[in-house]
Amino acid sequence: MALAGIWTGMVCLALLFGSICGNGAAVGAAAMEGAAAAVELCLALAGPLLLWSALGELLRASGLAAGLARCLRPVLFRLYPSAREDPLLAEDLSCNLSANLLGLGNAATPPGIRAATRLRALSGSGDASDELCRLAVMNTASVQLLPLTVASLRAALGAAAPFDILPAVWLASLVSVTAGLLAERCLRVFS
Repeated sequence: MALAGIWTGMVCLALLFGSICGNGAAVGAAAMEGAAAAVELCLALAGPLLLWSALGELLRASGLAAGLARCLRPVLFRLYPSAREDPLLAEDLSCNLSANLLGLGNAATPPGIRAATRLRALSGSGDASDELCRLAVMNTASVQLLPLTVASLRAALGAAAPFDILPAVWLASLVSVTAGLLAERCLRVFS
């Protein structure tokens, strides 16, 4: 809510100072161009986001998500021991992890929320469990093998090679996840 107030204040100040300086028409025209560009970008990204979100739900409905959960069990059980007793948690975590691996943050959100809800219910307390904190870290700094959302954005903006950022994405995501998991471990040990 505070951010909305800050943005509204900045827009009002821009309009005020633009009018005072005699550039009110230019500020208004720039605001309209910016709004049109924002709508155009949202429409360009809507297709890929809807496609991958629908694919995630299709995987879940067809049972392939459960198969993926079986393949990811060694990693999931090590990171989230509660997933051993709860197959639905394992499925939600695997959907979340696979969507994050594909760089589909929006498609990772629904299974991530379901997994967080299940982890919260399993902890039985009002506090966030270690596994819930680990899930938040993994979602915030996820390893991305194919950054599809970013590549879609780059393609929509006219990049000749939208996937030429792969080495940088791999390195940055690996470093961020490692740092996040180390911080989570240190805070757990020292708290």
